[in-house]
Amino acid sequence: MALLDKVSGELNLYIGGLFTLRRKESLRQSGITHVLSVLKLPVEQGLFEGFTHKAVEVDDVEDENLLEHFPECNRFIQSGIESGGGVLVHCAMGKSRSATVTCAFLMQRYGITPDQALAQIRETRPFCEPNDGFMKQLELYHRMAETDDIENSPVYQRWLYQREIEMSRACGQAPEAEKIRFEDEHESQGTSDFELKCKKCRRPLATSQYLTSHEPLRNSPGEKSSNTSAACAHYFLDALSWMRPELEQGKLDGRLECPKCQTNVGKYAWQGMQCSCGDWVLPAISLAKGRVDMAKTRPMGSVAGGMGIRMPPGSRPSGGQNL
Repeated sequence: MALLDKVSGELNLYIGGLFTLRRKESLRQSGITHVLSVLKLPVEQGLFEGFTHKAVEVDDVEDENLLEHFPECNRFIQSGIESGGGVLVHCAMGKSRSATVTCAFLMQRYGITPDQALAQIRETRPFCEPNDGFMKQLELYHRMAETDDIENSPVYQRWLYQREIEMSRACGQAPEAEKIRFEDEHESQGTSDFELKCKKCRRPLATSQYLTSHEPLRNSPGEKSSNTSAACAHYFLDALSWMRPELEQGKLDGRLECPKCQTNVGKYAWQGMQCSCGDWVLPAISLAKGRVDMAKTRPMGSVAGGMGIRMPPGSRPSGGQNL
């Protein structure tokens, strides 16, 4: 009888589907002692008799939060390996959920990327393929340096916040006031390249670390590239504490006024807004370039993205960023 699909490498780590648990002889020959189930129960409990068993009940859908379970799954797999036994990670088909959890473990153990971890798994189980949402979560986990303290990671908190905004948008509502994340009230974002000031009264409104990047629409093949930075008429940024009186009113969209001189300096739209460069930004909180002045605070281009602009969750700097 054929043995199970062992993850390439020195670890006694296996991956499979629900049917794998019925291959009792293969399980015995492989020395399986621990079974990690990544699927919604109930499943026939007799399948787990004789094993140390852990279940993570999630669906194979892109908006499922599997990321929050990575640390506990990693600990379970590690404990099984350290006990001298073998570990089987399975879901229904042995393709998406189990592959995602196994990737997360390999990433933390070896310090490798999601693509490298998946390539290692595919050496023995070629059809493994986490869904797109899970792949983005693996990328996010990599940005978080595979931390065990996911809940307190600013990157994770921002990702949860973005999910909350998207859920509110799907319902056609503004986010609840207590769920709005005013970024300057959280952890320090470090030094900034420049600050944006109200053109009329010179009141500082934002610094570069609170600006968010977006991707201007690309030109058609053969069309000359344009200066997309100049094409953007707004600076898009995080919600900041001076916006609280306006943003907590529960409106889907509205104007932003300078807290000192009450001049209209920008606008917001929780449902998103199309930038003048053509890209759709969600959520859209912006300052109009014609209503603010930029004042340099340090030499430009000395931080990621070239202008100290925050990258979206799951992305990495790749050259200059545009506003």
